[in-house]
Amino acid sequence: MIAQKELDLESQLEVLILDPLNNHDLKIIEKLKQDDKIQVFDEIKSQVAELTKLQNPSIRYSSSQLDEEVNRFFEEHVPETYGVWVYYPWRKTIAHLLPEEDFVAVRTIRNKYKITQEEQDQLATKRIGIIGLSVGQSVAISLAMERSFGELRIADFDTLELGNMNRLRTSVLNIGVPKTTLVKREIAEIDPFLKVTVYEEGITDENLDDFFSKGGDLDLLIEECDSLAVKIKARIKARALGIPVLMDTSDRGMVDVERFDLESDRPVFHGKLSEYGEEGDILNNLEKLAPTILMSVLDFKNISERGKASIAEMGKTITNWPQLGTSVIMGGAMCAHFARNILNGFDIRSGREYVDLDKFFRKADES
Repeated sequence: MIAQKELDLESQLEVLILDPLNNHDLKIIEKLKQDDKIQVFDEIKSQVAELTKLQNPSIRYSSSQLDEEVNRFFEEHVPETYGVWVYYPWRKTIAHLLPEEDFVAVRTIRNKYKITQEEQDQLATKRIGIIGLSVGQSVAISLAMERSFGELRIADFDTLELGNMNRLRTSVLNIGVPKTTLVKREIAEIDPFLKVTVYEEGITDENLDDFFSKGGDLDLLIEECDSLAVKIKARIKARALGIPVLMDTSDRGMVDVERFDLESDRPVFHGKLSEYGEEGDILNNLEKLAPTILMSVLDFKNISERGKASIAEMGKTITNWPQLGTSVIMGGAMCAHFARNILNGFDIRSGREYVDLDKFFRKADES
């Protein structure tokens, strides 16, 4: 066991969760703590203080009373061997955290009762896939904060570029790093116990089946990629497996829901592609049909006026569909909201709705 974990010390993607009551793990913890290049982050007392308040919600502790309770707790538990130590190799940091069950309880306490304990437990069994990590990054982090999954599968072949940073919350020091790596790391720093599976090559014909089914079928797909072929193929696969699909376009607050779990014969994109022929024929002729199909998928008549103007400039003064940080953040939150509701069995129908912020707080004479 220790040999395998020694190898993992060099990973730049995986955290190492170490149990100090395990002799093998304890040796690794001691080795890491003795390394001058590695920072030791130990705020276990503040976490135990939060746990104490959670376990005694009717008591309003003063600071001194809470300190006494924490000191009493550590008279019964050896601080260095209580809980777990988590090594974050990309930060060169080892952090002291509560045991998993207590960590999860404290971290999600402010979810209650907006999310019931039964719903939280149900979400912990769910597998969600996200294809595309621009809007998808915002969705993934929102899902992780609320702990709305047991496993998250993320797919994107791209690396971070400076031009992504109008809508991706990250650092210039991450330019050139795969987007999947950035999301996996950020989630691990929020909650190292969450499972995140990475497909850094994006979705291909070779890995599509694995993405949907390896380790168990997805319970939900959130599709946020640029590739029209992947959009269509992913929906065809989701329909075959009875998996619902969510999408946000970051324009006029549009959220798209396809309940393939409830409607096994539902046409992809609500039938918007039916005028172009059978789905197989569309894929075979996609290079020729792509521009007009994209306009059908996006519902061109319902795109914002500035969105339409932007499309007219693509290939002239801009290279891609514009997305604003405010829209991406809102879209991520909305997708995470509807994902939670679908996975918890709320009556969410198929369809497309707009939450257009430009319609609010306008004077009567403004369009």
